[in-house]
Amino acid sequence: MKAEQRILSVYCKYIKRLLDILFSAILILFLLPIMFFIGLAIKLDSKGNVIFKQKRMGRDGKTFTCYKFRTMLVDAPHSTPAKEFFDVEKYVTRVGAFLRRSSLDELPQLFNVFLGKMSLVGPRPLICEEYDVHQMRSEAGIYLLRPGLTGLAQVRGRNLLCDSEKIENDRLYLDNVRMMLDFKIVLMTFGCIISGIGVVNENKKK
Repeated sequence: MKAEQRILSVYCKYIKRLLDILFSAILILFLLPIMFFIGLAIKLDSKGNVIFKQKRMGRDGKTFTCYKFRTMLVDAPHSTPAKEFFDVEKYVTRVGAFLRRSSLDELPQLFNVFLGKMSLVGPRPLICEEYDVHQMRSEAGIYLLRPGLTGLAQVRGRNLLCDSEKIENDRLYLDNVRMMLDFKIVLMTFGCIISGIGVVNENKKK
């Protein structure tokens, strides 16, 4: 089915957004003290802003500003795809290495979720320079969805998967979006964070 012919479910169009607002607000309030201390640790560890801002591709192929805790030195390449980024150890800070292993660097994206630019669960947002992947995603209809803080591709291997495998998982998610699947992906995400699946591979590239 072509992307423009897809009919999203009531859950995907309305209920999912309401749950995103509710749970992102709760998590932001609950995690604010932790985020404060993370920000302090980043500031004490290296010079530069606490929050790293980067343009990413969002719903309907529109760009938005994605927030993350800064994990690299200020002179690190800003808009290079992860698969083309080598010698990450040269740029990652001491605090940043921990944040990346634990995925705590993603916490500021809760604000993206609350503001409606992202969802708690969905395809991960890519930087704008990954043109070939954006084309494949667009053809698969992936940009009908808001990008997610976590997603099916992340719990099935993260950066151990090639681009086509990630897109296939994103397409599978698009075809089966429902509350129980989102709940299952969130639970699996915690397991992936604890086990560190895909994180080592990512750190070698980004």
